[in-house]
Amino acid sequence: MTDLEAALRRAVRGEVGFDVTSRALTTMDASNYRRVPLGVVAPRDADDVAAVLEVCREHGVPVVARGGGTSIAGQATGTGVVVDFTRHMNRLVSLDAEARTAVVQPGLVLDRLQDAAAPHGLRFGPDPSTHSRCTLGGMIGNNSCGSHSVAWGTTADSVRELTVLTARGKRLRLGQEWAGAPDGLRDLVDGGLARLRTGFPDLPRRISGYALDALLPERGADVARSFCGSEGTLGVLTEASVRLVEAPRARALAVLGYADEAGAAEAAAGLLPYGPLTVEGMAADLVPSTEGLPRGGAWLFVETGGDSAAEARARAEAVVRAADVVDARVVTDPAGQRTLWRVREDASGTATRMPDGAEAWPGWEDCAVPPARLGAYLRDFRALLTSHGLRGTPYGHFGDGCIHVRIDFDLLTDAGVARFRRFSEELADVVVAHGGSLSGEHGDGQARAELLPRMYGEETVALFERAKAVWDPDDLLNPGMLVRPAPLDTNLRFSVLPREPVDVAFGYPSDGGDFSAAVRRCVGVAKCRTTSAAGSSVMCPSFRATGEEEHSTRGRARLLHEMLAGELVTDGWRSTEVRDALDLCLSCKGCRSDCPVEVDMATYKAEFLHHHYAGRRRPAAHYAMGRLPVWLRWAARVRVAPVVNALASAGPLAAVAKRLGGIAAERDLPRLAREPFTRWWRGRAADPGRTGDLVVLWPDTFTEHLSPSVGRAAVRVLEAAGLRVALPPTLRGRARVGDGTSKSAAALLSTRRGRVCCGLTYVSTGQLDQARAVMRRTLDLMAPVLETSVPVVVLEPSCAAALRTDLPELLHDDPRAARLAARVLTFAEALERHAPHWTPPAVDRPVTGQTHCHQHAVLGDAPDRRLREAAGLTGELTGGCCGLAGNFGFEKGHYEVSAACAEDQLLPAVREAPDGAVVLADGFSCRTQLEQLAEVRGRHLAEVLAEALGEE
Repeated sequence: MTDLEAALRRAVRGEVGFDVTSRALTTMDASNYRRVPLGVVAPRDADDVAAVLEVCREHGVPVVARGGGTSIAGQATGTGVVVDFTRHMNRLVSLDAEARTAVVQPGLVLDRLQDAAAPHGLRFGPDPSTHSRCTLGGMIGNNSCGSHSVAWGTTADSVRELTVLTARGKRLRLGQEWAGAPDGLRDLVDGGLARLRTGFPDLPRRISGYALDALLPERGADVARSFCGSEGTLGVLTEASVRLVEAPRARALAVLGYADEAGAAEAAAGLLPYGPLTVEGMAADLVPSTEGLPRGGAWLFVETGGDSAAEARARAEAVVRAADVVDARVVTDPAGQRTLWRVREDASGTATRMPDGAEAWPGWEDCAVPPARLGAYLRDFRALLTSHGLRGTPYGHFGDGCIHVRIDFDLLTDAGVARFRRFSEELADVVVAHGGSLSGEHGDGQARAELLPRMYGEETVALFERAKAVWDPDDLLNPGMLVRPAPLDTNLRFSVLPREPVDVAFGYPSDGGDFSAAVRRCVGVAKCRTTSAAGSSVMCPSFRATGEEEHSTRGRARLLHEMLAGELVTDGWRSTEVRDALDLCLSCKGCRSDCPVEVDMATYKAEFLHHHYAGRRRPAAHYAMGRLPVWLRWAARVRVAPVVNALASAGPLAAVAKRLGGIAAERDLPRLAREPFTRWWRGRAADPGRTGDLVVLWPDTFTEHLSPSVGRAAVRVLEAAGLRVALPPTLRGRARVGDGTSKSAAALLSTRRGRVCCGLTYVSTGQLDQARAVMRRTLDLMAPVLETSVPVVVLEPSCAAALRTDLPELLHDDPRAARLAARVLTFAEALERHAPHWTPPAVDRPVTGQTHCHQHAVLGDAPDRRLREAAGLTGELTGGCCGLAGNFGFEKGHYEVSAACAEDQLLPAVREAPDGAVVLADGFSCRTQLEQLAEVRGRHLAEVLAEALGEE
């Protein structure tokens, strides 16, 4: 233990982390930069913060305040001690609805403040796209804005008073009329009045530099306002009093289509006189799908408010009439508005990939110019990009003249980094020529501070340096930011990664086969750190259960980044730090769809476990549950299901079996079916007279041995819909199948069945060599099917997802894998595509339950929704993850997290369901979790429909 660490542990009541994991999690924010801290402290209160400052001052170690870590310019990283406010100092201290004010701690997430204010008809005005995870302290430090700034301004406009600690431990309460000003600040301002009155651009989004002009007497000498945007370099915030605004009772969204982004940009300023709440712009190449959008190549999202829906709509329609557009649409439905806003909010992540898959990066994320100059600025910006051979897609706050853009800089080679610098210098000059600010929202940090003299001139920057010295004479707080900055092309986070591709098992087709590129996908916008799942989202259940950064998708990606770098995590694939962080990953695949850049932590986890345990003994659960298909096939072959069930039901033998198998003692072992699904199939009477489309029904391990009732129900429904059902061939008695003609269909129908496997349990435990062997055997067995056009219907969502994604990505060298993946259909997809005219039986009951996480992430549930609607099953299923997630919830040490995940959405939804509701759960894990935690029987949709068909 170092002297610094020991001193902090003596002085601070909060957590002190100098371990590898704590440091690795804070090496980066959402920027291009990386710094390795000495340690991390999570203070419990202001006294702890004062103690940290005192100890670090005595040791000459810098201090960096950190909130959600979503800063885009590098200002939330440092080489000293990082103070993390998200663990403890994250409360809403008070809310006065009558006065429209709130008192908050710096680690409070913005959405929690909004949740508390909403019942009073109030809200905090600024709302960055990271509102579900950014903190009020970070917003004050960066003077954040968001999409509603045309109506409610920046964070500085919403601040009343700030309580801060200076680097030398002085407690100040900042406000107007010089309240809380440190000694020397007033003299500095008095000596520079002329420069402060003339040296600052007049535009709504001027964030760059220190806001010293807020200290002018005619502006109320507002010390609190001048502190906003100082990026933790002047003092450490411990509490803030903020203003709230009245939220409109109703909103409407006018979506205006333009031919291109320049047309949208030039139109934005002209809409401001209509009093919109937002004027946001984005172009077509950032939109995954234009469904629901009016015609055009770029759009303005103009939100209006009113006391009634009619008033809000009337204002939106007035905007449409005033706009010269290609096409327009007014959306009043709240769900429809949320869908469209999600497209805009996810742009900070989706913009990190060019249409051809090339990487793009921040760095010039948020320049701002006067709104009337935006169109001209964008033309010059595009010309500069072209001259440097770069690409980027602008989007953002067109009504405020603030543009976000990710650019395909090459930050991996010396030549690319040199071009990054040249472009940055030239763009700074273009911004200044248009009367703009280098930063219009996210702050300067390391990305832009070096260029501030181009915007302000040397004398004003010298004034900034003097102001920093007044507040922090020892340069203890976030040094290298704003004044005396580090060069913008140093400390780049990519420089430490290996230049040659790492030898891996999966193919990573979207990343050129490069595992480093896959890990680089995580840019740190931290959508995975949301504390509650909104709507149908899944990511990230383990973070919501624990609240710990290392159990978020971003945290795990950071540890993998450091593992590849080899500087902090030094033992590579053998790293215990990475293993422990991945241990609570449920492999739900939620991040594959919910993460804006489609980080796939389930695949990364499987890859890591494959290497980590190579040549070594694995945990017992990997043998017990990773090889579950083997054990279940053996039990079925020797027909010992009744004996196994009797031994596993309770008592000492069950306890011994769980202990030996690495299974949580709190879990009941699932009961084996007396008759496996394929045995039932062989004993049923075939109907040779069917003439409908042929489908192959996949007998997955769970349906085969644990829930054969699902398979039987699916056969009944598929046949009732007029389809002919076959099972896959086996090693014994394979028949060749041609092109789907009646002859080949008859051959397939007469073949013996079973033995295929998707390899899911092997993949989820990282036994990738075995997974590949199982998958290749399956492809051999499926060869006759792959010679036809017959679809493969998979009832278990996790198995369907494995066949769609894991199979072709793990066997990327076998073209048969892609062919089989393309054939896979869910139960609802099969009915929709191959029995489109069939009418399902009327169930006419409400539903509750959960969309399977793998279905949400990989397969999609639109056909299921349509099938439920056609059957009269009303209501919505929740998102999230059930928490059992295959082997995860059964493994020793996972029970508490597994149960917490279920309590996030699934169990509350079931408890609150109306009487008579059908509990739908297509996944075996989901049904098991419901049974074991809530004593509720969940059913597959096929079972519900089969029951509604009546007696056979």
